[in-house]
Amino acid sequence: MLLKLLDRVTLLGVLPEQGDFVTLKIVRKLRESLAFDEEEISRLKIQQNDGVITWDTLADEGKEVTIGEKASDLIVGCLKKLDKEQKLTAQHYDLYEKFIVTE
Repeated sequence: MLLKLLDRVTLLGVLPEQGDFVTLKIVRKLRESLAFDEEEISRLKIQQNDGVITWDTLADEGKEVTIGEKASDLIVGCLKKLDKEQKLTAQHYDLYEKFIVTE
């Protein structure tokens, strides 16, 4: 799945911090896949100041991230939980469309 940097950062914030061993293993692999590497940091001019991440959005062509069935189910569950609790924000909109609306 092609994900822009904002989608990836938002998704990192959606993933659970706790769970059973299988869930934690899935989350760990997802975090590694969603992370940005040195080339991407340089190309997108990624910076973090006072906890805020900035980058050159025009240079962001997205990154192809492999998301398996179990990982997708986990993400869908997290997004649906946020929706049920009415805790979705505008930042979640694109992710919600990619994972939920396409079901």
